[in-house]
Amino acid sequence: MLQHRSARAAVFSAGSWGTAVAKIMADAGTDVIVHARRAEIADAINTTRRNVGYFPDVDLPETLTATTDPAAALENEDFLVLSIPAQSLRESLAAWAPHIGRDTIIVSLMKGIERETGLRASEVITEVTGIPAHRVAVLSGPNLAREIMAGQPAAATVACSDEAAAIRIQRACHTSYFRPYTSTDVTGCELGGAVKNVIALAVGIAAGMGLGHNAQAMLVTRGLAETTRLAVAMGARPGTLAGLAGLGDLVATCSSPLSRNRTFGTHLGMGLSIEEATRATRQTTEGVKSAQATRGLAHAYGIDMPITDVVTDLLNGKITLAQATAALMQRPPKPER
Repeated sequence: MLQHRSARAAVFSAGSWGTAVAKIMADAGTDVIVHARRAEIADAINTTRRNVGYFPDVDLPETLTATTDPAAALENEDFLVLSIPAQSLRESLAAWAPHIGRDTIIVSLMKGIERETGLRASEVITEVTGIPAHRVAVLSGPNLAREIMAGQPAAATVACSDEAAAIRIQRACHTSYFRPYTSTDVTGCELGGAVKNVIALAVGIAAGMGLGHNAQAMLVTRGLAETTRLAVAMGARPGTLAGLAGLGDLVATCSSPLSRNRTFGTHLGMGLSIEEATRATRQTTEGVKSAQATRGLAHAYGIDMPITDVVTDLLNGKITLAQATAALMQRPPKPER
């Protein structure tokens, strides 16, 4: 009897979320190779079964290996999982593109909007590689890497315009602790993941200023409203924003101390400068990088996004913390829709 080989996935890179998804896929029975930029990270994964840079206390599966060679990582892979900063995607992908197989499905874990173009990650991928959109998927949801590495229950949405491809990815990452759902709404999933980072900055700022749970709940709720307005204007389904990739991701990112965007915002609310907050947070904060691009999309589609506007102006140094609060609270009253 012929034996079916296990699915194979290359995960770029070996950061916290990339490592978490690599572990999920390996635990699901997928053979995984992680591309790491630093040789010491790759060597440690291969010899000690641990990512010493991010999770030195967590054992990784035997079916998870690592390399610093992108060509070797991409050899005969079914899936290419991209978990790199959204603003460096275009340059990095241009170098990797010649090694991507013609049947490989690309899975984006990125939650940001490209600053120069306003493009979502899936759009950058298709533009740079020439790979058709039906072979580009998005995985998004309330997924804090530290909790997942500890085996705590989580769920996510796998979105692809080709439902069969989404199901293939779903099977490749379904474990006892990680439950993926499928969707064909790539736009909604990507925008939910990107804009929630901006809203989380606002919630963190409020927390850092000492504002209470009422204020934070207001920002989460109205943040979901403005995210949904933009997403629907761009072709997304409203229900997607009420699901895991929308409300679910928003709640986790706005409420957890493990959230780097909320943490960054909290530092700002306590009076730290952007440079000081960057040093204190120590990891990529996509909301800071994507806020201006998100506002650009809102203006292009004629969508009112007051929280995004205020966060962007604060990051650009155009307003103070006190002025940011006043700008939101002194808006004209209107019906809630």
